[in-house]
Amino acid sequence: MRLKRFAPLLAAAGLIATTVPLLTATQVSAAPVADYLKQKPAWHRCSSEQPAAYECATLKVPLDYRRPDGRTIDLAISRLKSENPAKRHGAMLFNPGGPGGSGLDLPLLMNEAMPKDVRDQYDLIGFDPRGVGASSPISCGMDDAEQNFDRPYRPETFASDVTWARTVAEKCREKSGAVLPYITTRNTARDMDTIRAVLGERKISYVGYSYGTYLGAVYSQMFPERTDRFVLDSGVDPQKIWRGMIQVWATEAEPAFARWTQWAAERSAEYQLGDTPKAVSDTFWGLVERADREPIDFEGQKVDGDLIRTARGVFFYPSQATPLIVALKAAAEGKPIPPGVNAAELKRLLTGGQAAEPATDNGTAAFWAVVCGDTGNWPRYTEQYERDAAKDKIKYPLYGDFASNIKPCAFWDRPVESATPMHKKANVLTVQNEWDSQTPLSSGQGLHRALKGSRMVLAAGGEGHGVYLFDPASCANAPVNSYLATGRLPAEDVTCQNPPAAAERLDSVAPSKPLPFPGGPGRF
Repeated sequence: MRLKRFAPLLAAAGLIATTVPLLTATQVSAAPVADYLKQKPAWHRCSSEQPAAYECATLKVPLDYRRPDGRTIDLAISRLKSENPAKRHGAMLFNPGGPGGSGLDLPLLMNEAMPKDVRDQYDLIGFDPRGVGASSPISCGMDDAEQNFDRPYRPETFASDVTWARTVAEKCREKSGAVLPYITTRNTARDMDTIRAVLGERKISYVGYSYGTYLGAVYSQMFPERTDRFVLDSGVDPQKIWRGMIQVWATEAEPAFARWTQWAAERSAEYQLGDTPKAVSDTFWGLVERADREPIDFEGQKVDGDLIRTARGVFFYPSQATPLIVALKAAAEGKPIPPGVNAAELKRLLTGGQAAEPATDNGTAAFWAVVCGDTGNWPRYTEQYERDAAKDKIKYPLYGDFASNIKPCAFWDRPVESATPMHKKANVLTVQNEWDSQTPLSSGQGLHRALKGSRMVLAAGGEGHGVYLFDPASCANAPVNSYLATGRLPAEDVTCQNPPAAAERLDSVAPSKPLPFPGGPGRF
């Protein structure tokens, strides 16, 4: 089964040891257990519309773990218990990505998708990360326009881009300033360990997608002795958080674009975009220039060249990018959409599927809280963003200026904590598609390198953001299932070949601009 809903997805001494000087062994043994670790989840049926076995509860966790007796926030959790206690190995947590993605319903999805010999071994545990969904959600009071950060660089509009970035940061500070500094990956990892503790588990297992790979990596470094079977799928490079990860969208879109031009040229008789890669590229850029001069009316949507470029992720899927460009070209020339083409689906790929009702800004607020609050590496001078955006618009023409343009993090308060160093051994399994539009291969390889002791499963030819269980034909499913069932990592890294049909299947998981995972603006 493909997980369609993802795409268009502590002991007291241990907590204190991460934030204050280490206690001596005598002090540790005498330290009282914090009240929040004594909680017993009050499990109840999540909803009458959902299975009775699907249970929910709410925990209280410290807003600031350095002050465990201070202000608390809610942490919404869920579970589906193993139906085979004799085979039960432990509990498994999930995170779908984001930052800002809700994970409360993941046990239901994973319960359907996991093979029985794996599923029987775990209580499946979902949770909404702090600040998200049912876990004391935050807001910045942003309107729809303010939530969009796909801003092309143009000298004449850069001042308005700076105003937008400053306005978002100020709104977030005004609306949620007392909470924002603590909506970070390190604190979410501490929350995960609180869940582990109140469940009575010595260790915890985990499957995290996209941003969830970085969350899992941070947990493995903060709590290595409590890290059990961890699968980190579609990896975030810890060395690139977070501006570098956004810029990766631009650098890695270029080889994907080149691959697409080759694919379309080989099928020139069918698509008529050009019979060489250069001719296909010229057709595309000619279309962008034409749309910049006069926006294309495409299914009632005015499409300019910048909007076409923001769909950079679709070029990781040649069999979907090609019909989109063919349809746009036909619309620009006043011709009908070719027969058999689903124009509504192509419009969704281009625009990201705009909601009929205004969306809450909770996911966007949580995204900026983490992306800006995890690291102090964001430049503070607007001039640097302008220089970088102008340079990268030339160097990476598809998306470079969008990626390097100014973001609200330029005006964010300095982080409370430094980013987590990746120095400790982590016996975890990383998983990657070769052609991933959101956390590209270079990013997944960076995660693998950073986590000493990890193994990597690479699906050669694999397309899409999210590997394990997303595509039933993926060659990566078998080694991941084996690891989750036995706890044994492969002896060495695994590169398997995805079936060609899986790479070119028209109903494969497709990105939606700007490739959110699991949903929302521009998430990992």
